[in-house]
Amino acid sequence: MNGLPGPLADRSRTAREDAAEAIASEGTGEDVWSAWAGWRSWPEPVLPDGPVVVLAAHPDDEVLGFGGTAARLASSGREVHVVTVTDGEASHPGSRLMPPPVLARRRREELSEALDLLGVNRRRRHRLGLPDTEVGKHETALAQWVGELLRTSGATLCVTPWSGDLHADHEAVGRAGHAAAGAGAIALWQYPVWMWHWAVPEGPRVPWHRCRRLPLAPAELALKKSALRRFRTQIAPLADHPDVILPPEELAHHQRSFETVIVETGPR
Repeated sequence: MNGLPGPLADRSRTAREDAAEAIASEGTGEDVWSAWAGWRSWPEPVLPDGPVVVLAAHPDDEVLGFGGTAARLASSGREVHVVTVTDGEASHPGSRLMPPPVLARRRREELSEALDLLGVNRRRRHRLGLPDTEVGKHETALAQWVGELLRTSGATLCVTPWSGDLHADHEAVGRAGHAAAGAGAIALWQYPVWMWHWAVPEGPRVPWHRCRRLPLAPAELALKKSALRRFRTQIAPLADHPDVILPPEELAHHQRSFETVIVETGPR
């Protein structure tokens, strides 16, 4: 998860303005989501057998959206590949203490610590190093690369950020994953990240009928919470950059006893 998103590809000017306003707003509190009965009726999706490929636009997206489930899969011996598309070097623009090359290295280190905790095999971690905030410019090449990984790994499930998340990089990665999974007839699930901030229960932008719950055992949730604490550059301010990317009210959306996916293709 990175800060405010860049311009959204393939959207009207009005939609881009709406998106920027929604992201910049105070956001929907976790107390509102907790009081909503809607998600209690979401079924649990069937996890297909075989390897799973998880895509993330920035280091931490994969843990925010799918970390607990990834831990469960890894602990059961399932082959889990994690693809981190950018290094998240643009999350603190203007910082002299942590300019982009330094921040990129730090965020890679944080992700490595987090994935170690979740039990993801280091040989199945893939760093692409595409430019942060500019993933859309590389979408076609990204889809081809992901398609090749899906093929060579024998993956039966591809998990990506949601292509409606109102963040340009998240959406581009979601579209690229959709194209790659579709070409290989592979099941595709997408996890929301920013959605919990800008959406409201029953809001019209979200395909609620395709949302599914992935329950987390207490040990899995504990691992996820511990992994999220490794992203120190995102959960605490820098001395010269007081804005916190993941303040407690945002983290609360991603520390529930379940994770949410939007089923695009595959068993529903």
